Amino acid sequence: MAALGAALLAQVAPSGGAADQLQPLRLPSVEYSAMVPHLILLGSALALLLAVSLVRPRPGKGLYAWFTVAAGAASGVAAWMKWREVVVHGSYRAVANALVVDGFACFMMIVIAVAVVLGALLADSYLRREGLDGPEFYVLVLLSAAGGMFMATANDLIVLFLGLEILSIALYVLTGYHRRRAESREAAMKYFILGAFSSALFLYGIALMYGATGSTNLVEIGSFLAQNVVTNDGLLLAGLVLILVGLGFKVAAVPFHAWTPDVYQGAPTPVTGFMAAAAKAAGFAGLLRVLFTTFGSQRLDWQPLVWALAVLTLLVGSTLAVVQSDIKRMLAYSSISHAGYVLIGLQAATDRGIAGSLYYLLAYTFMVLGSFAVVTLVGRRGDDAHDLDNYRGLATRRPALALAFTVLLMAQAGIPFTTGFLAKFYVIGAAVQAHSYALALIGMVAAVIAAFFYLRVIVLMYTPLSDEDAAAAPRIPLPFGTGVVLVVAVAFTLAFGIAPQPMIEFARQASHNLLF
Repeated sequence: MAALGAALLAQVAPSGGAADQLQPLRLPSVEYSAMVPHLILLGSALALLLAVSLVRPRPGKGLYAWFTVAAGAASGVAAWMKWREVVVHGSYRAVANALVVDGFACFMMIVIAVAVVLGALLADSYLRREGLDGPEFYVLVLLSAAGGMFMATANDLIVLFLGLEILSIALYVLTGYHRRRAESREAAMKYFILGAFSSALFLYGIALMYGATGSTNLVEIGSFLAQNVVTNDGLLLAGLVLILVGLGFKVAAVPFHAWTPDVYQGAPTPVTGFMAAAAKAAGFAGLLRVLFTTFGSQRLDWQPLVWALAVLTLLVGSTLAVVQSDIKRMLAYSSISHAGYVLIGLQAATDRGIAGSLYYLLAYTFMVLGSFAVVTLVGRRGDDAHDLDNYRGLATRRPALALAFTVLLMAQAGIPFTTGFLAKFYVIGAAVQAHSYALALIGMVAAVIAAFFYLRVIVLMYTPLSDEDAAAAPRIPLPFGTGVVLVVAVAFTLAFGIAPQPMIEFARQASHNLLF
């Protein structure tokens, strides 16, 4: 291609003109092997669209979901193989240094792949129950997850922005997927408007960063800042703040959280679960990558900002969750509070803090998707029965379902022998090790506040019903896919809460393999 371009210039340009000085376009080599997990998701989405366009008869029930499960599992396996490659041969950069393959990227890609698998299983019965079954939902899930993976492997601010937009645009559509519900359409519009505004701020931050350093490559910016003393750093700090705003919106950190309760409440429940897991993981992947790869030498500048974000996120999320009467809004504020704990580990700015944040994101993925599996079932047809009173006496009607939800809520509250307890313990321990005693204390106080609204739901589930109420209570079927999600989520939460060492070691190695 480069030779063809040079030949055309030679024929068109006059001899001796300025065009004779032009160099042929040099295209970077593209190492597709570095993008195998991403390409599996993108290729599966395109293959699914092509297949349903060309094949006339509709496939059997559940085929779209199981195809998505297979694609997510294959992507996760590919990410695991990349992990093994990094462990043996070390981290490396690809595609003109725009992408990086290291332990951190592989860890986050595995988390996102898990969210795809569990989210697809959760959505199958829901979409059929609501009369929405079709390939479009799963195509959007695969594309959104691919965008999250690009954010995890981004080594350039432009690639990070592209990944953010691929993730976000698909989520905007998924939020409004239940087109017959006015709440779903309203939530999609709110999410789109506020998300577009945050993306604009993020892009402006990239422009300021380029103006201050002359590059958008994360490693090059980090090297520039480490080797040079920036006398007038107003432009640089403004760019950093705007990038923090853009990514803070995606992880629902206060004060960029206002969209979260309305969007979580209005979106289809499986979308809410996928959004809470995959979007939060991808947002934190980008945030960790930017702060530690690019601004590692400027920690004293951004640590106070992250400290303030963590405090506000913990207190606002925990306090406002107490007064909610809708389970999805309660879990929305709970999600905000959980983001605050991840920020505690990030603020510590140590290997232990990064490992604690990674472990928290992995544990939270299973806890939140399992929780929304229960919410999907209790919500019934129409996806409107989400008042807390609907959970009264659930143990009488569905004892196994109530027990599973109890375990998952206790894990989110931080009860011992669950992954949630260890996740909180490690991030707060990292804060203490970094001498952030006030932040650690606030984290413990927020956990005490949060225990109230989790225990309130548990008490309601085990409140006995009168004979008349029990007879009038609606039947709650348990589809196979949703049952699998619950079994996997509860098993992971308990197994690695009792024997956490494998997952802790996995997170620790990922933090050590974060390529600076």
